[in-house]
Amino acid sequence: MDMGTGTGTSMRMATPTPMAELAALQRLFAWLSPAWPVGSFAYSHGIEQAIADGWLTGPDAVQDWIADILRHGAGRNDAILLAHAWRGEDVAELALALSGCAERRREAAEQGASFARALSAVEGALPPAPYPVAIGMAAARAGVPLAETLALFLQAFASNLVTACVKSVPIGPTQGQRMLAALMPLIREIAAEAEVATLDELGGYALRGDLAAIRHETLQPRIYRT
Repeated sequence: MDMGTGTGTSMRMATPTPMAELAALQRLFAWLSPAWPVGSFAYSHGIEQAIADGWLTGPDAVQDWIADILRHGAGRNDAILLAHAWRGEDVAELALALSGCAERRREAAEQGASFARALSAVEGALPPAPYPVAIGMAAARAGVPLAETLALFLQAFASNLVTACVKSVPIGPTQGQRMLAALMPLIREIAAEAEVATLDELGGYALRGDLAAIRHETLQPRIYRT
């Protein structure tokens, strides 16, 4: 779309070059890698409690659990919130309000604050916000396409849950990667839905995941913060 300048000429939005697109994706990969200091390894999203309760005993149960969290729980909701933050909407308070319990709120707030703190030190000031909101704001500012941001954000989320299970359930790293590969089509599907979803479509019913997160608040001993 042309925008008149009042001088008989017009301005056009610049089309990113392949090199600029690659640079944006490099930044996204850096933000979502284990090397970026958000401390994601310290949060199990209630999985530690689910393991303690005997709900996750093998690869099939683990894969089904993570698929439910992605489809019916925080995975889908966080992706929708990220998309709206990427478009410049103020959804930080809504993101915290949707946290099902104190630990979920802590997980979103602490990781988001750590992400913003690291980004501010490396690339320029970013205000603290719940984690998916902070990712959305940073991606928009860096010119990272929304579709790629959503898919890779969900991929990183699922990877962290798989890693928590590999450490504590009798499955090895190779089996963990098989599970993650099996979840990739679902991740792409949810990312595509979240890209066009309205805020009215937020919600979920991953009840066992929510109960595990609530009960984890009093689990002793424990390794993870959530």
